Amino acid sequence: MRARAPAVRAAELALLATVLALLAAAVGGCGGSGAARSSSLAAPRAAAPSATAPRPPALCGRLRARVTGRVGDPSANELSGLVRSRSQPGLLWSHDDSGAGPVLFGLRADGSVVTRPTVSGAQAVDWEDIAAGPAADSRPALYIGDIGDNASRRPSVDVYRVAEPGAEATATAPAARLRMRYPDGAHDAEALLVDPLGGDLVIVTKALGAARAYRASARLPAGSQTTLRRGPAIALSLVTAGDVSADGRIVVLRGYDRLAVWARRGRERLTTTLRRAPCISPTSLAGEGQGEAIALDRRGASFVTVAEGSPAVLRRYTVAR
Repeated sequence: MRARAPAVRAAELALLATVLALLAAAVGGCGGSGAARSSSLAAPRAAAPSATAPRPPALCGRLRARVTGRVGDPSANELSGLVRSRSQPGLLWSHDDSGAGPVLFGLRADGSVVTRPTVSGAQAVDWEDIAAGPAADSRPALYIGDIGDNASRRPSVDVYRVAEPGAEATATAPAARLRMRYPDGAHDAEALLVDPLGGDLVIVTKALGAARAYRASARLPAGSQTTLRRGPAIALSLVTAGDVSADGRIVVLRGYDRLAVWARRGRERLTTTLRRAPCISPTSLAGEGQGEAIALDRRGASFVTVAEGSPAVLRRYTVAR
């Protein structure tokens, strides 16, 4: 769908409003300190680490958010997906999730739009997330997830792999389309992860109550069609985005109000990492509104988000000291 059907869009916004209202009620009832409290949609927290357990990731603690910029381009009003460039310091890649066509936005942290390249050979049905990782030749590539399916009716979804364009590019090199089917019927999804170490691609579904991960190879040949492998269930409601740090050590998924964080063990598969219970940051993300994007720094110690709306607001989250 080039743009979401009004009824589907209205239902999605109503659901978001309900989630945020529940969160606000929970925080208000507890006296509200700015940290996320539990609600009827809360994912369970991981058990407290034992004395011999590894130190939890820094993002498991309380976070401080700072607005770094606003995207003034009026066409960037429904940004969904965000990732740091692996080859161009200070550059972030994003895209709209409906109605904008196959176009990327190259952003700086202050919100300035450096470039808007068209993704050659791609279509945009419902782009929801973007990831970075190596291509088969080990050069930096972007992976664009055309994986949205609000009505859960699409017989297949697409991921586009494209060589990362330069900051002055008006169009990318031809994109490789990877067509994928779920083994158990259609799903809506908004989170795409790519393993920078092992070459796996993971799609995480979006649903009330719990999500599920599905895996394929990110190195499939252009034009291939494959059936995704069903992975673990994840106790996180309404997952809207995710990322893997460039060093491969930290994995995150976010919802509208919370951040789940995993520490990866060596070079294990991402789906193995996601089988374990995550830590949940006590800092709420609900103040962003409709937040559907997250981009980790190289070591997974901070991250940047951008929320839908005009102007779209960029925020950087760091560990509170």
